[in-house]
Amino acid sequence: MSKPAGLALGTAMAGLLALSSCDQQDLRLERARDLADSTLDQLSGRTIVEPSSPNALEAVDIADRAIAGTVRNDMNFETASASSMFAIGSIIAKPKNIPPAEAMAVVEDDALFLEDPEALEEVAEEEVAQESAPDADMDAITAPAPAAPSTTRSLTVQPARVMPKIKLDPAAREQTLQKIEEASRELEQAAAKEPAPVKRTRSLNTRSLESAPVIEQKAARKLARRSVISRDAITAQRDANSVMLDTLSKYGMGGEVALSREGQMVIQIGEDGASPTQFTPERAPRSALQNFLAVDAKLECPDNPDMMQVQSSPVLATECIVKDLRESGQFEYVEKDYIFENQFARKPTPETPTTGTGVTPDVITDASITPNDPLWDLQWHFQNNGSGEGESIGGSSFQDFWTRQGTEGSEDVVVAVVDTGLQLEHPDIKDSPNIAPGWDMVSDPRMGNDGDGRDSDPNDPGDLCDPSVPYAADTFHGTHVAGTIGAAATNNASGVAGGAWNVKIVPVRALGKCGGRLSDINDAIRWAGGLIPAEDEEGNEIWNDNPADVINLSIGLFEFCPASLQDAIDSVTERGVIVVSAAGNARVATQYYAPGGCANVITVAAGDARGVIAPYSNFGPEVDILAPGGDLTRDDNGDGRPDGVLSTKAATNCYDPLTGDAVEDCYYAFEQGTSMAAPHVSAALALLKARDPDATPDELKATLLAAVSPRSAQQCSGSCALYPGTTPIEGSEGMCSRPCGQGLLDLALVPEKMSSGGE
Repeated sequence: MSKPAGLALGTAMAGLLALSSCDQQDLRLERARDLADSTLDQLSGRTIVEPSSPNALEAVDIADRAIAGTVRNDMNFETASASSMFAIGSIIAKPKNIPPAEAMAVVEDDALFLEDPEALEEVAEEEVAQESAPDADMDAITAPAPAAPSTTRSLTVQPARVMPKIKLDPAAREQTLQKIEEASRELEQAAAKEPAPVKRTRSLNTRSLESAPVIEQKAARKLARRSVISRDAITAQRDANSVMLDTLSKYGMGGEVALSREGQMVIQIGEDGASPTQFTPERAPRSALQNFLAVDAKLECPDNPDMMQVQSSPVLATECIVKDLRESGQFEYVEKDYIFENQFARKPTPETPTTGTGVTPDVITDASITPNDPLWDLQWHFQNNGSGEGESIGGSSFQDFWTRQGTEGSEDVVVAVVDTGLQLEHPDIKDSPNIAPGWDMVSDPRMGNDGDGRDSDPNDPGDLCDPSVPYAADTFHGTHVAGTIGAAATNNASGVAGGAWNVKIVPVRALGKCGGRLSDINDAIRWAGGLIPAEDEEGNEIWNDNPADVINLSIGLFEFCPASLQDAIDSVTERGVIVVSAAGNARVATQYYAPGGCANVITVAAGDARGVIAPYSNFGPEVDILAPGGDLTRDDNGDGRPDGVLSTKAATNCYDPLTGDAVEDCYYAFEQGTSMAAPHVSAALALLKARDPDATPDELKATLLAAVSPRSAQQCSGSCALYPGTTPIEGSEGMCSRPCGQGLLDLALVPEKMSSGGE
């Protein structure tokens, strides 16, 4: 970059930081995108070293050790998209004045507050049935296609059907208004069948959980999460539907509205819900676009729009309807259905199948707990923080935690992974005891890539968006993320290790081809947290039998935090769920990114094997913690491999790390990104929860953020030329500050529990 160009960018960023008024947010965001597009990312690499002794790799089959990824000095990086996208004709809205949703029960200080004891008994009976039929649950996990739900998965405390959908037809106004009233009555009848919401100030039936059977305790805590159908939400949605009908009538369009327990509504514009047969968007400047997605060019609806123009342009129609609904004063928020991306930070151009070096560090021989997975020695990111034998300067000290704390996790701790799904037939996952039933929340079959919409099958069929792009491939992103947390069977003498050996992973598929809809992600978060049910093929409600303690969001969108996403996050965190988010890979301040820039999340930036913030990572005061995310262009630990994060996923262009021979396909790969950093934190929280089962979310977060190794200004920095507008570091010429949280995750700093139960 020339000096004048760098000065211009620096001036632009300075102007960006000076803007603070709410009505200038779009301008601030646009300038951030411009800076992200203009930033140069001159990454360096290192030479691959020669092999040393093979050790444990000799004892396993090639399928259990073959990996993808070598150090690349010249990598064609494509980090996060600077232009956000949205689903054409899909709008998310929530009426005003709906109180926060209440739960069926409240659990405080081991006391159960429940107005309807019969509801507890019914759910407790369900717990018994579920525990007595574990094979039925496992069948549901591994089924290649959705099947009718077993009795171990559907609850009796439920309305007969899920929240209704209403067709809005301006040409049949009276009939549509009648359908709105019928849907409202249907919801009122369903609400009457549910336990009354429990106030925290009183209860007709107070019972102690401390002396209650374990089954009852589990049932009570499930009920404490679930949102009852809000009567306020019923009324508000009924009135809002009338406003939506009037708005659609203005433009001569029909649509369909899906209602919800908590009031969040999704409207699909068009005679059959924004079908691609109805809408053909303008040509977009990105070859990967499908005909139902559009780049958000911030098109403004004119004050007096031409009706013919609006009706012929689905993008303009979406913008105009959003504008009109906002101006109606009826809604808390109205926004487009944005498309989120996974947060992998590489798309290198493949060469011929690469060969490895056969380097395998010596196995640690002291008393430390060391998993026997053959690829463990290449997982620097889990190793103890340090520069000694078997340690890594950028390591997060999981091994120290396993050894000193006397736990590798607990099956009572649940981590939900909202992502692309999970490769359920992966050899290191299919026999793992850690996988619980999940759900496919991808509603649009065009994005689902599995022939249908939402169902009980969270398997990842692939997410390739545009096959015409050279070297494009399915990412199997969710499998890599979940493997880092603990989906992989650890200590099974095969493949890799996970951070929490014993943890319950709930895969929730919300991203498909070309990304994931905001509306699907919102529902996925709530379902994962146990607040709302999903729907089976017969329309019955299916609740998550394993409500999450932690939800991992390794996803991103180059926008300020959408209001509906913040609403979903707030809903689950208020019920005791911890949400962990990737900071994003756009190399900008995290405030411009979601969900990393949302409130009530633990935001994670990515570090390399030196414990230094990675060049692709977002940064800023919104970041809470730095965790290993990897850098595929470096080999700072000298093991002959790229300093990426090694985890589970199907890959091609592989090699045998023992012999260096090329292998066509494999099941393990090095990747990098804040997507890889976030699951380290989720796994750490799972371990902390296993160590202290009764700890509150705030206590767990406090313990986590205290277990960090402080970073110097230089370790959280970058070239001022590459990150214009950032603050120069005094005494470090040419280097600018990139704040990366309170420090690097280091579980060795967690105090050992005393035998008396104190610390």
